[in-house]
Amino acid sequence: MSKKNSSVNLKNGFKNFKDLSIIFNKFREKLDSLNKKRYLVAVSGGPDSLALTALTKAYNNFKKTEFHYILINHNIRKNSHQEGKKVKKLLKKKKINLKIILNKNKITKNVQAEARNARYEFLVKYCIKHRIKIILTAHNLEDQVETFFIRLSRGSGLKGLSSMKTLNEINRGVHLFRPVLDIKKKYLIKISKNIFGNYIKDPSNNDKKYLRTKIRGLKKPLEKSGIKYEQIFKSINNLSISKVTLENYLTRIFKELIIKNKKEIFINFKKYKELGNDIKIALINHSIKHLKKNYYDLRSKKVTNLIQSLNKRDFKKYTLGGCIFFKKGENLCLKIEKI
Repeated sequence: MSKKNSSVNLKNGFKNFKDLSIIFNKFREKLDSLNKKRYLVAVSGGPDSLALTALTKAYNNFKKTEFHYILINHNIRKNSHQEGKKVKKLLKKKKINLKIILNKNKITKNVQAEARNARYEFLVKYCIKHRIKIILTAHNLEDQVETFFIRLSRGSGLKGLSSMKTLNEINRGVHLFRPVLDIKKKYLIKISKNIFGNYIKDPSNNDKKYLRTKIRGLKKPLEKSGIKYEQIFKSINNLSISKVTLENYLTRIFKELIIKNKKEIFINFKKYKELGNDIKIALINHSIKHLKKNYYDLRSKKVTNLIQSLNKRDFKKYTLGGCIFFKKGENLCLKIEKI
């Protein structure tokens, strides 16, 4: 690559590079289809989110759109404050204003899951305050396949194995959109390097105590054996088609069995007992998410333990996902646990 082309010209929308130009045009079509006036871009400083930042900045040259760039600092790592400042400086060179929000609540256990939930909570609040309906994240093809393997290892059913959707509602009318979910990570790294010249490396990505890191290490041996990530991605998409049918069925079940209010949920226990295990898991996750305003489902193993307890004659109460489950007349009830 010549020095002249050592950085992508954002104004020209990546047209100096054929592969990146194709990616940008697809990205442009996706945002055109949403046709929103403003978006929130979730930034971490890694190559994926910096590539997403570059794509949005380039898009703005074709269609004047308001992008808000937000980085959530959980202050988990010792150098997280300095890393945030580096990312802010990196983006400022391209005339991109990054807002850093500090999470003052300490996260000490189940770190990745709790940080993820807190991140979306902050982002949703920001969106509501600034009348933004769409959060853009840089989840990519490898992320999708890794999520599939994680859920496969935990015994997930069809709903879980369908992995991440391109577009779905998080909370209160705010939707999450993953415009590069079908793009390989290597292209996002290329965009990030060409535009910003650098990116932040998250040390947790190499920490073997995390399941995702262990699964990430499977890619090379799998592909050497002829199992390509692109084919797994196609299988995930096929599962997603079946998932739509399941979700339509679940929506009907939820309406029939659940009565909701802001503080409690009542589930018709007699009808609940007639359901299959997968539907019970989906119903319980749906109920918890409604009360706790969480985005992600709980691990199926944890929900299965609750289901087994509910089958016992001496069942009194059970705590799961920050909610207390108990019997009340003919209903199974749950409410938020008071700490």
